[in-house]
Amino acid sequence: MAHLVLDTATTLPRDGAAGALAGRIWRPDLNGPSVVAIRPAGGGVDVIDISRSYATMRDLCEMPDPARALRECDGERVGSLDDILANTAAEGRDDSRPYLLAPVDLQAIKAAGVTFAISMLERVIEERARGDAAAAVEIRREITALVGDDLSKLKPGSPEAMRLKEVLIAQGAWSQYLEVGIGPDAEIFTKAPAMAAVGTGADAGIHPMSTWNNPEPEVVLVVASTGAIVGATLGNDVNLRDVEGRSALLLGKAKDNNASATLGPFVRFFDASFTLDELRKAELTLVVEGPEGYRLEGHSSLSKISRDFADLAGQMLGKHHQYPDGAVLYTGTLFAPIDDRDAPGKGFTHKVDDIVTIATPKLGTLVNRIRHTNECPPWTFGASHLMRNLARRGLL
Repeated sequence: MAHLVLDTATTLPRDGAAGALAGRIWRPDLNGPSVVAIRPAGGGVDVIDISRSYATMRDLCEMPDPARALRECDGERVGSLDDILANTAAEGRDDSRPYLLAPVDLQAIKAAGVTFAISMLERVIEERARGDAAAAVEIRREITALVGDDLSKLKPGSPEAMRLKEVLIAQGAWSQYLEVGIGPDAEIFTKAPAMAAVGTGADAGIHPMSTWNNPEPEVVLVVASTGAIVGATLGNDVNLRDVEGRSALLLGKAKDNNASATLGPFVRFFDASFTLDELRKAELTLVVEGPEGYRLEGHSSLSKISRDFADLAGQMLGKHHQYPDGAVLYTGTLFAPIDDRDAPGKGFTHKVDDIVTIATPKLGTLVNRIRHTNECPPWTFGASHLMRNLARRGLL
C-alpha cells in the first residue's frame, strides 16, 4: 500500500521558496489557524506566522500587491517547513503540533466546469449513460464519431460554435454540457462553502454511495474582490461521475461533500517570477497510486483550455455578482480517466486509500489520500469559529 509522505523537496515548486508563497497552518497552542509566509532560511525553509499583519488570507489577497505585501511583512517563526510537513499527513498526525491547512479561508470556493473539449465530451457521455460506467464505452464511440475528439480550436460562443450547436440539435445529440462547453456562458458553480476545503496531506472524501468517481486535477485561481486574479494554487475537484450522470440537478451532491474540495499546498502570488501568462501554459501531472498496486498517470495542459482565465474570472465576479471576500476558482480539467481499473468496460473509479498526487513546477505538489466522506474528519471550524478565535487572539 502506498503511504502519503510529505517533505520540502516534493512539496515546494521547482524553484523552491523563491516565489511569493503563502499558506495557512493550524496552531494547537492558539487553538486556531494562522496565515504564514514560506521563506528560505539558510539551507532550509522557514514557516513564518504573519497573522499580526494579515489575520486572514482574504486580507492578504485584498492588498494592491499581495506578493510585495507578503515579502515586506514581519512575523513569528513557527518552525521549519520540513517539520510541519512531516506532521501534515492525516495518517500519523500529532494534533499537538502545527500542520498545514488549505491555503484559503473566507474566500468563496467556486468551480468552472466543461472548460476543455475532452472533459466536455465526457460530461455528455455521463449524461447519456445515466451514471452507468459500462454503457459509457459505446456512447463514447458514438459521440466521438459525431463531433470528433478535438474541439480545442472552437471558441465558445463564436459563430462556428453556434453552427455546430444547430447541427447537433438537428442530429438529436444536443446536451446541456455542450451548451456550457461551446455556448457563450460558462458553467460556474459553488464547489464548497468558504472554510470547507482541506489542504495537502489531508484525507479527500468520496461519498460511499458512489461507484464511479474520479479526481479532477486543476489550477485554481485566487481572485480578489476587485476581480483581479492575484495568484493561484492547485486543487482536486473530486467528482462523483455516477451521481452527476443521473441528473445535472444532482451537481451539488456530486461535488459538495465532506472533504471533497482539496487545495494547496500554498498560494503563489503573481510577481516577476510567476505571471498569469506563465500559468496559462502550465502542464499539470496526476498520479493515482492504489492500495492494490494500481497506478494511473495523466496530465492536463492549460494551453488547451477553451475559455481564458480572465473570461472565467469575469463571468464569476463582476457587476452582476460580487464576492466581498474574494473567491477561488477551480478552472476545469483536461483529464478524464477512462482506462479500466477492475473489469473491462467499467472504467476508472477510486478505491479507499488511493493516494492522489497533483503537481506543476511553479505551484508545487498537492497530495491527498482518498477516504469515504463519513471517514474523513468532519468539518467543524467555520467562519464564525475563525472570527471568535481571531478576536480572542487580539487580531480583529
